[in-house]
Amino acid sequence: MFTKIMKTAPVLLSVLLVASCNSTDSASTLDLSNSSAQTTPAVIQGKCPKVSLRDGTAFYRTYAKKGSSDPSQVTYQASLAEVTRSCTISQDQTQLTVNVVAAGRLVAGPQGKAGDITLPIRVAVVDRVTRDVIYSVLTSQVVTLTPSNLSTQFVFTNPNVVIPAGAGGEADVFIGFDAGPKS
Repeated sequence: MFTKIMKTAPVLLSVLLVASCNSTDSASTLDLSNSSAQTTPAVIQGKCPKVSLRDGTAFYRTYAKKGSSDPSQVTYQASLAEVTRSCTISQDQTQLTVNVVAAGRLVAGPQGKAGDITLPIRVAVVDRVTRDVIYSVLTSQVVTLTPSNLSTQFVFTNPNVVIPAGAGGEADVFIGFDAGPKS
């Protein structure tokens, strides 16, 4: 067996050598120049802050009668489920931009009807150590229910969550419904 390998080794080595030298086109060689570099480089996931749903904010419900909690008075209810993020860092390496994405679902209740529904969704970034709020923005997400389908899925995206670059590994990003003040 060893003699077969020894007899074919020079042939295989020659084939590999010829194949590697076959191209004379310098454009097809490995280009290590920076000509195709992105303007905002991606960030290693370890430095991109974790995103999660804040406790008690994954569901949102409205009623036909203000202050009601009667299930027969529900106009619609919404939920957020899967969340993710991606990060890029500024050229001067001082700011981290987080693109926050969440999958949601909107369902009309017994009092609901077709139309545009505005959902209040807040993205907040909190320092893990000090618990200080680094970023907090309330966004109005408009979702349309059609007469033929009073339930739909939607995707919420906030691509402009900007925080100091050094905070990335030491912060948490929270997303959820927020019917409170618009601060």
